[in-house]
Amino acid sequence: HDALLRAVKDSGYENATEVQAQAIPPALTGADLMVSSRTGSGKTASFILPALQQVLTARAERAAGNKTKTIGPRVLVLAPTRELAMQVAKSAMTYGRHIQGLRVATVLGGMPYAHQLRALSGHLDILIATPGRLLDHINSGRCKLENVTMFVLDEADRMLDMGFIDDINFVAEQIPATRQTLMYSATFAGNTGRLAAQLMKDPQRIDVSGHTETHENIEQRLHWADNGQHKRKLLEHILGERDVDQAVVFTSTQQDTEWLAEQLEAIGHRVAALHGGMPQGKRNRTLMALRRRDLRVLVATDVAARGIDVPTISHVINFGLPMKAEDYVHRIGRTGR
Repeated sequence: HDALLRAVKDSGYENATEVQAQAIPPALTGADLMVSSRTGSGKTASFILPALQQVLTARAERAAGNKTKTIGPRVLVLAPTRELAMQVAKSAMTYGRHIQGLRVATVLGGMPYAHQLRALSGHLDILIATPGRLLDHINSGRCKLENVTMFVLDEADRMLDMGFIDDINFVAEQIPATRQTLMYSATFAGNTGRLAAQLMKDPQRIDVSGHTETHENIEQRLHWADNGQHKRKLLEHILGERDVDQAVVFTSTQQDTEWLAEQLEAIGHRVAALHGGMPQGKRNRTLMALRRRDLRVLVATDVAARGIDVPTISHVINFGLPMKAEDYVHRIGRTGR
């Protein structure tokens, strides 16, 4: 649709990325897709653009005489974390900027209920949600999903790791079986593959994950530390280097983020912690401070690794190692873009 092409051009994109080139054409035909793609590959646009196209097609049909008033969203996107859901919502607004009266709502933990209820009432084009909070609204009767024509599961493996399998199955049961389902996951082995088999009809498989390829814009370095004190001194030394514009330091636990942020603040760094145990408002303010460059260092857990997209991050430091290789890839993908 012209409105989408204009928005893509406004964003400065001339060529589709590999995942977009492979996923958008079948998605536009209504096919179910199982997609693996690496962080920073442009996967969000690969489902948001077909989703917006569906919204526009439905509007054209209504204008041509099919006047049935729909309740609830036409497109439902499930994401594992608040940060990722907000990033998807931002993408929907960016690519939908020329669509008059586009209604995009987010339903997330940590957001005021009244605000979410207002967003859910009446007509809605796209709903982006984390599974737990969406379930609350379905059970209270506030969220109707009988008009969903496209169902997207973003980072499905991550949602299963976080224990959302029953929630996802329950949500899927509320959506018409005639829907289109798009599933994005780093792997389709084990539980993720079984979930895909349950939810999808004859899906096409698209794999552009290529985790073994070299990341041209990312140089990776390993520093050996003798003990905890040496490790901390190494961190202080690296953060003191002049070529560090902004850095994200990853730790293994929420407690470690708070402790390390305090240590770094004590020696004069403009630093803040970011983890899943913080209220949503505080998390938003911390990310805004990073974007405004009020902060030079962000100390974060893996929950914050997904959805942070700040172009001025020059260094990612793994102070605590992640549990999974996939989390490492997401962490280092915060830089080199």
